[in-house]
Order: sequence, then structure tokens, then C-alpha cells
Amino acid sequence: MATATTPTQMHDQLAKPSVAKPAAPVHSEPAHSEPGVPIIGRINWPGLRTLYVKEVRRFFKVQLQTVWAPAITTLLFLAIFTVALGRGNLTVLGVPFNSFLAPGLIVMAMMQNSFANTSSSILIGKVQGTIVDILMPPLSPGELLVSFVAGAVTRAWLVGLAVWGAMVLWPGVSVAIHNPLAVVFYGTMGAVMLGLLGVITGLWADKFDHAAAVTNFVVQPLSLLSGTFYSIDRLAGVWNTASHFNPFFYVIDGFRSGFIGIHDGPVIGGAIALALINTALWTLCYWALRTGWRTRQ
Repeated sequence: MATATTPTQMHDQLAKPSVAKPAAPVHSEPAHSEPGVPIIGRINWPGLRTLYVKEVRRFFKVQLQTVWAPAITTLLFLAIFTVALGRGNLTVLGVPFNSFLAPGLIVMAMMQNSFANTSSSILIGKVQGTIVDILMPPLSPGELLVSFVAGAVTRAWLVGLAVWGAMVLWPGVSVAIHNPLAVVFYGTMGAVMLGLLGVITGLWADKFDHAAAVTNFVVQPLSLLSGTFYSIDRLAGVWNTASHFNPFFYVIDGFRSGFIGIHDGPVIGGAIALALINTALWTLCYWALRTGWRTRQ
């Protein structure tokens, strides 16, 4: 027989709180990767970007010295030669001398500042003892090289754009671009070449006098004797032949052709020569960074 439920018992049952069943545990992903699972992929993009930004900020913080001062110096070259030779009817390669001179001055300033950026960055790190900043982080030699050279190319193009912008307003000088692809290609190849040379110089040098010696006895002579101020067709004999062994000549000639549409040397041969030179320099720089040449002493 069923037992009757009294009103009091029924009230107690209704008033008694119900107890919820515990929920099944939820398995969440661990906050960190499991041991043995690589966090950085084949390319350390955050590290590469960080070093590049550091290089750009380093020279841009003193932009008056690293960007505008070289631009003003280049414009002084243009002013001097304009006054000395540009007021007559002098033409070179069929164009007025001022218009022939201007593109060479632009890319010459770009290359010199690309060299100064990488060489000074590495050398300052060695002198101040902060070279460990590029030896300790998880960056491969290739990533280090890309960051350094990219920073140098950025500075080179900022200087080039500053000079070009001023020359646009310069009376009697035409810097209208005839072939943008040639301007970008040869300007970038020249900046990369000197950026790589600056890496080698920075690793080799122990003090600023060593870097200055490379600038004074290698970079400056090759720049001034590269056909910036003249056509190599006016050179005879051994000097004409020697000019074709100067890699700066191919950069300046190709860059200038992007403005005036005329080459002073071989087109395809110059592009191939620059590609081979940059490949050789890149390989040398990669080996030096990989082995710690003159940095782990």
C-alpha cells in the first residue's frame, strides 16, 4: 500500500533546493606549445621585422645628418657643375650636361649612404660592445643580412627621393623619368651592392679609421671615376677598358638611362654583372655572419 504524503513533507520537498550535476570537464588548449614543438617557423618574421625597424629608426632619429645633409651635399655638386659647365650649350650623349649629370649624382648619393648605414651600424655595435644584440637573438645569418641590407636600401631611397625632389625644382635641370623600371632596378641593385660591402667593412673594421679608409680609398674613387660627370666614350685606351671593370659604372649608367633613355654601356651585360657581383657579396657576407668572422673574438 502506498504511503500518503503529508502536507508538511510535501512542503519540505518543494522548498529543498535542487543540486545541479557537475558539468563535464572542458579540455582547453595549453597556453604554450608542447615541448619539442617549434614556435618560430622556418623564417623568424617578427625578429627580422624588429631588426629592420631598429635599423630604420637608428638612422631616422638623426635624419638631419643621415638624409638631409647628404642631399644638400649632392645639390652642392650640382650647383658647382651647373655654374662651371652647365650654362653653355654643352651636351653629353645628346642631352644637356645638367640633365646628364643629375641622375648620376642621385644614385651616387644613394650608394654612398647605403654603405655608410650598414658599416656604421655593425662597427658601432663592435666598438660599444653591443654586437651581442645580433649574435644572441634567434636570427639566422640570412635574416640578419636581409634586415641590415633592407635598412640600408631604405636609407638610400630616402636620400635619393630627397635629392630628386629638390632637382625637380632646380632651374635648367630635367629629371623626368623615362623608364621607371630601370630607375628602380639599378637604384636598388646599387644600394644592395654597397649595403653588402658595408656589412663586410663593418665586420672587418676594428675602429672608425678602418671604415673611413674603405670610404676614402675604395668607395669615393670608384664613385667619382664611374662616369658620373662624363661619358666613358671620351676616355681612350686603358682608361676606357678600366671603366668597364668598375661596377659603379653599370649602376650609374643604368640608373641614368632610366631618366634620359640612353645607355653609355652594355644594357644586358651591366645587369648581369651587377647580379653576379651582388650574389658573390651576399655569399661572402652570409659566410662571415654564419662563422662569426671578427665578431666572436
